[in-house]
Amino acid sequence: MSKDIYFKAKDFNNIKEIVYNSADVYGDNIAFVIKNKVKGKVDYKNITYKKFLEEINCLGTSFYSLGLRGKRVAVIGKNRYEWVLAHLSNLLGSIVSVPLDKDLQLDELESSLIRSGVEAIVFDKKLVEIISEIKKRNSTNIKEFICMEECEGFSNVPELVKKGRKIIKEGNREYIDNEINNNEMNIMLFTSGTTSKSKAVMLSQRNVASNVYAIASVEDIRSTDTNIAFLPFHHIMGSTILVLTLSAGVKNVFPDGLRYIKDNLKEYEVSLFVGVPVLTEAIYNAVWKGIDKQGKAKLVKSMIVLSNLLLKFNIDIRRKLFKQVINELGGKLRLVVSGGAPADKMSIKGFNDFGITTLQGYGLSETAPVIAVENFKKSRYGSVGVPVINDTIEIVNKDENGIGEIRVKGPNVMLGYYEMPEKTAEVLKDGWFYTGDLGYYDKDGYLFVTGRSKNMIVLKNGKKVFPEEIETVVNRIDLVSECMVFGLQDKKDKNDLTLSVKVVYDEETIKEKYYDKTEEELRQIVWDKIKEVNMTFPKYKHIQNLITTREELIKTTTKKVKRQEEMKLILAGI
Repeated sequence: MSKDIYFKAKDFNNIKEIVYNSADVYGDNIAFVIKNKVKGKVDYKNITYKKFLEEINCLGTSFYSLGLRGKRVAVIGKNRYEWVLAHLSNLLGSIVSVPLDKDLQLDELESSLIRSGVEAIVFDKKLVEIISEIKKRNSTNIKEFICMEECEGFSNVPELVKKGRKIIKEGNREYIDNEINNNEMNIMLFTSGTTSKSKAVMLSQRNVASNVYAIASVEDIRSTDTNIAFLPFHHIMGSTILVLTLSAGVKNVFPDGLRYIKDNLKEYEVSLFVGVPVLTEAIYNAVWKGIDKQGKAKLVKSMIVLSNLLLKFNIDIRRKLFKQVINELGGKLRLVVSGGAPADKMSIKGFNDFGITTLQGYGLSETAPVIAVENFKKSRYGSVGVPVINDTIEIVNKDENGIGEIRVKGPNVMLGYYEMPEKTAEVLKDGWFYTGDLGYYDKDGYLFVTGRSKNMIVLKNGKKVFPEEIETVVNRIDLVSECMVFGLQDKKDKNDLTLSVKVVYDEETIKEKYYDKTEEELRQIVWDKIKEVNMTFPKYKHIQNLITTREELIKTTTKKVKRQEEMKLILAGI
């Protein structure tokens, strides 16, 4: 399948070029909307692209005045303007930026700070207690503790911006004139997992800039768009998508939290949304719950059949026909991209049925991150699309079904793992990055990801089961909020595995439909529906054991289940 370019995009060498170009081309566009609540009143402050670059230069100049040129600076906190300002100030000044997960426990955070060798940290005020303890322990190399807002006992971003502005006015252009080394490490990114096992991915500005170009060439990102920055910035998908939107002059807004996502879509009239499957599926399911409550499910389904029929004749009336549904999501939502984990193709198709273009992509932290994505010309439900234009993807060590490990080569592939030469050598071979993911190409060149090789369940008869495939279907059961499929040692044959599933109940569905049922009755309902699921799979993929719980599965901040941690709980319970 040929790699086509559908949109005019510039292949920038680094992120500094992207930011300066946007300040020039989209200078008066709003780059960020900052929402403040003061005495019960909501106030909105707009930051233009010109203003954003000016504040980057001011904060970066202050960083240089603190002796941070060529050093490493950690950034930790929720998604907010000051997070972006600190991260981009690092990058434009060739300071290594180390984004960290705000949910790390004290010892994990301390370990990350020691391992990364940072000499300053920019932190959210909500983390002042844990940061104060880090400072008290004096176990790191940190000399500068900088809060994102005014905070007693610490310097802060606003005052450093003010200080930097004064230094620039005095004629100091050291920071502004800094030249970027496109291919040296400028971002150190810790992968998900416990800190002792997590790897620090080393990325260059060229890694990220090349990926921005690849995505911008095939996706319809407009300067009139409003993007809601929901993906956490400390993950590369969140921060690369941020740079992508900045390259296109998009307005960026920040969510108030998962519970308020639908409200925020309306509040800001969001048109562009990039999320993980658990989030996009939750929004889609919420839409259908609203339709069901109004007793319009049958009508809407018949309207979908009609509109899809008309589409075959190139007559598209979806956004008019489903205007009420789209209005429930703010009225402007037109493009949704799902990534980070396999998405349920029913929700992808469902959004598209309503006239909201919804696509799936695939990538990893080590590839900055996107290596394959659907676009408006090339999409196939269940696939992750086609390789981006500057990457080559191959399937190696295939089995009898054509499924093998996915490997990739391209300008977005990481420099390596920080201080882990052996781990780096395991995955980087002759310029190829071996992803550890399994997948296959269909006859038309669409890439399908079947799951992680380490999650694959191999039965005694040699049959392979990919838990993600079954989980997607089980998650459609109305009583199921989330689930995890795994193999348990068979009681009769210790050399074999029994396919099992741990199910978390959907509390809202219980309240609405099953409020009068006992725990045993609820379990039986789920079990009966799993038996129906079994009938859609070959016998070796049938689930034979069910565990139910009301406790949420242990997950990373990008909502990926920590399978090893869950298995410890399951085995302890057994």
